[in-house]
Amino acid sequence: MCFSLWGACRASGQKFTNNAVTVMKLLLVEDNEQLAHWLAKILEDDGFVLDRVSDGDAADRFLRTTRYDVVLLDLNLPNLSGKGVLRRLRERGDDTPVLILTASGSVDEKVICLSAGADDYVVKPFDARELVARVKVLVRRQLPSRSNSVRCGDLSYDIDRRQFSVSGETLNLTPREHAVLETLILKARKTVSKPMLADSLGSSSTHTSEDAIEIYVSRLRKKLEKSTATIITLRGLGYLLQAGDDDE
Repeated sequence: MCFSLWGACRASGQKFTNNAVTVMKLLLVEDNEQLAHWLAKILEDDGFVLDRVSDGDAADRFLRTTRYDVVLLDLNLPNLSGKGVLRRLRERGDDTPVLILTASGSVDEKVICLSAGADDYVVKPFDARELVARVKVLVRRQLPSRSNSVRCGDLSYDIDRRQFSVSGETLNLTPREHAVLETLILKARKTVSKPMLADSLGSSSTHTSEDAIEIYVSRLRKKLEKSTATIITLRGLGYLLQAGDDDE
């Protein structure tokens, strides 16, 4: 196999704002243990945080509960194929970027995968530099353009300043409230599960109960009482941030 290691800057797997750094989190889905080991080393050496699974069912479970910046997905997987994982992901309305890893270089295979919702396609064997570069391109595509802000009704989030405001007035939040609302607004009008919100709280997320998430959401609702943006509870699924004046 021709998978060369590339000594790159560790910080390059990070997204910078003015006063904060967000580590990019990837899901690697590959059943070849040797290949998965080297890919993990390449990406972790470049500063990315990685979850690894070796079968399609496990990948589907992870993607239902955890938010990733990019998914690296092999096609030939046990239990559920890579195409099946991709299909389920897109059927849920999840637009997480997917980079296909496969030994098949046929044009027909590429067209099928890209048409099914894959964002990029790499044929094995490949150079590690190319893989890392392609992952970074997918990450950059997700970053907000020019204004570096997102809106939901009169609720605005300035990503550079990491600051929320309602109709121009700063919204004062605790760090955990901020993390939860950030996840909701970046996925505005899409369902966000409680495990995904817990994951947004960082290293202590494993100790964050569903009851705690409900408390943070309740506090946010009170702080958003005068806003057109509201947090909707979808029983058994999670939460959804939407604006009262949405036409969708």
